[in-house]
Amino acid sequence: MSTVTDLDWFKSSYSSAQGDSCVEVALAEQVIHVRDSKDMTRPHLAVGRDGWVRFVRYAARG
Repeated sequence: MSTVTDLDWFKSSYSSAQGDSCVEVALAEQVIHVRDSKDMTRPHLAVGRDGWVRFVRYAARG
């Protein structure tokens, strides 16, 4: 199992160049990790792949 520091975090292509109001995501085998890019010392959220797919579909609807 990967530790949080071993994960390959990335920001959305919609993130602004200033780096504000961004979340970062890291893909793991069983879960998707999500964290606040402005304060990476806070705990991150881990979501199962099915839950992540439902969230992205919901968010895409606006």
